[in-house]
Amino acid sequence: MDVEALRTFLAVADTGQFQAAADELGISQQAVSKRIAALERHIGARLLVRTSRGSRLSVDGQIFLPHAKRIVVAIEQAEQAVRPGSRPLRVDVLNRRIAPAQAVHRFYRSRPATDLDVVTLSMENAAQAAQAVLEGTVDASFRALPADQVPAGISAERLLDTPLQLLVGPRHPLADAPRVSPADLAGHRIWIPGIKQGTEWAAFYQALSEAFGLSIDALGPNFGDEALMDALADSASLATLVGTGDRYLWPQTHDLRRIPLHDPTPVYPHVLLFRSGDQHPVLAALRDHLRTAGPRTPHDVWAPN
Repeated sequence: MDVEALRTFLAVADTGQFQAAADELGISQQAVSKRIAALERHIGARLLVRTSRGSRLSVDGQIFLPHAKRIVVAIEQAEQAVRPGSRPLRVDVLNRRIAPAQAVHRFYRSRPATDLDVVTLSMENAAQAAQAVLEGTVDASFRALPADQVPAGISAERLLDTPLQLLVGPRHPLADAPRVSPADLAGHRIWIPGIKQGTEWAAFYQALSEAFGLSIDALGPNFGDEALMDALADSASLATLVGTGDRYLWPQTHDLRRIPLHDPTPVYPHVLLFRSGDQHPVLAALRDHLRTAGPRTPHDVWAPN
């Protein structure tokens, strides 16, 4: 059933004149007549009776009128529900302890009235997250997706480069270094449990290890961040990599050390994926915030090709 025909029927019922309805809707009287005729054919009943003074509802028209009103109201409410800015912007930040979550939180603090819905699609890889954006499950997602793998209908903007840091316990040989280069890590065991094959972060660490000859492994079960912090504190040889600003908690007695990497500084390139042409005002504001208020990218950046 054509919703415009329903709106036209309601306009004629309200004004009692085909021409007045045409003026109200901004169409011709002929278009009004065609819409009413098509609606009556679809319903299989005559809804309006023309008189010398205009038009009046037939008996069937009187019965049909309240149902038509409810249908049009329901459609208008549905349209309003998905109109840009009428609902919260739904953003996937992957993990609540890493840079995208912190960046979105800073954006929210700068605009506390912003209508946001923050989720973590932590089990999905970049291709699956992009599909979720296409399908409308989320409006945007932070991922590391190569440009040649961005699907049609998705726009990708690299808005957040996160420098990596070395995290070690107090007995590690590099524990007192003010900063180290990736080349300095050759020969050290870097343990990153929980790397899932087929994910963009697995591809990132593979490229990093090949570029600098590093030993990065994900051997053994992943018992969570707390267990990783405990293992680092107890070891004189174990290290891991974390993003600058990533939020990890450990007991003060662990005395773990964050050591910046430089010459070059490896960065994890977070790309914001969103539907091409999406007009949600909060999305535009978030992108602008990340461009202008995000952390400054180091001058000696390394990122995978």
